[in-house]
Order: sequence, then structure tokens, then C-alpha cells
Amino acid sequence: MNNLWKYIIIATAIVLSAVVLATAYTERYRMQSGTITVTGLGETEFTSDLIIVNGSLNVERYDVADGYRQMEQDREKVIKFLKNHGISEECISFAMLSHRETYNSVYQEGKYIGESFDGYYLSQEFTIESKDIDAVEEVARELPSLLAEDINISVYEPMYFYSDLNTLKLDLIAAAAADARDRATQIAMNSNAKLGNLNWSYAGVFQITAATGDEEFSAGGAFNLSSREKKARVTVRAEYKIKND
Repeated sequence: MNNLWKYIIIATAIVLSAVVLATAYTERYRMQSGTITVTGLGETEFTSDLIIVNGSLNVERYDVADGYRQMEQDREKVIKFLKNHGISEECISFAMLSHRETYNSVYQEGKYIGESFDGYYLSQEFTIESKDIDAVEEVARELPSLLAEDINISVYEPMYFYSDLNTLKLDLIAAAAADARDRATQIAMNSNAKLGNLNWSYAGVFQITAATGDEEFSAGGAFNLSSREKKARVTVRAEYKIKND
């Protein structure tokens, strides 16, 4: 008799568990079927308002003191060149000068026997940062002409920035969120339903690419620096409740 009651209790527990699971599944289904998930897009084109050009001066001398003196002369010539092309001195900055010893490999009868001191290699990087993009673009193209004056200069590709990027990002998120709601509203109307409250939403990564071309997006977000004209976009994914008419 005791065994019979034990089996009855176990059977009852199994039935109750099944009822609970079925109820939970039903409620989950109802929640899923009573929502709309959409993705909204915010996109705009804009023009960079800040340009940065980096470069470096390099000097090779056997005597380090001679190298420093030569670097000082070259630096002054670069500053003068930039000022003559309309770039104010406040837009020009120089990093710390660095130097290292250089050596030549020595061979005897075709066999390496060591190294001999060859002098010093000195390098100093500089940066031009300005909102006068046209002027800096022009001077960046002209700077390599200093090579003809025996100035060992390297100039790198300009980088373009936008100084009010945070505001632009917030505006894009707002636009993407509004687009998501418009999409959800349209879906609900076409389904003879009404849009309810927002359950959740989140913004994706920002993609800043060239305004033209087929530049690829990145999973971690793209940030184009090489183009003056740019395009920014962000998506917002959102879930809304729906109410049947």
C-alpha cells in the first residue's frame, strides 16, 4: 500500500511539472508573438573641419653635435616654409628629438668579423594641425620640395577629423531610433494591430566611411581618416509590444 501511494505522488508530480512547463511555454509564446523587432537606420554625410599632417626630419652625421646643429637649422627652415605658405606657428608642433648610433658590418675575406661605428641618425617628428584645410593640403604637397635644399624630410598622408563628432553621433542615434519606430508602426498597421510600448533598444557600432566609394564596414566600427568628405551611419535595434485591434 505504501508503494502504491509513492507511485501516486510521483505520478502527480510529473503531471504538475508538465502543466507548469506547458504554461511557461505558452506564456513565452504569447510574449514572442506579441512583439515586433525592427532595425532603424541613421545616416548622414558631412565635411571634415580639421586636418592633421604628420612628418619627420632626419639627419645623419658622424658627430652627434653636428647632427643637432643641422637638425636645428632644418627645423627653422621648415617653420619658415610653413609660415610663408600661410600656416601660423601655433599650428606647428615638434616632438622630442631622438638619436641612435649607426654601425657598418665589417667583413674580411668574405667573413663577418664585427661592426664599425658609422655615426648618428637623428630624427624629429612634427605635426601640422589646423582648420584651414585648403591651406594645409596645399603646403603638405609642397613640403617635399625641401628635399632639393638637402633637407631630409618625410611627409605623410593628411588625416581628416570632425570636431563636433559627439553631437553628430547623438543626432544619428536619435534618427535611427525614430526610423525604427516608424518601421514598427508601419508593420503594426499592416497587421491590423497597434504599436505598444518599447521593450528594449540598443545602438550598433558607428561606421564612418568615405562619402563615395565602396568602403567596407567593420564589426568593431569603421573610422575613416583619409577622406575629407565622409559618411556616418548607425543602426538601432528595438523591440515593441503590439496590441491587436
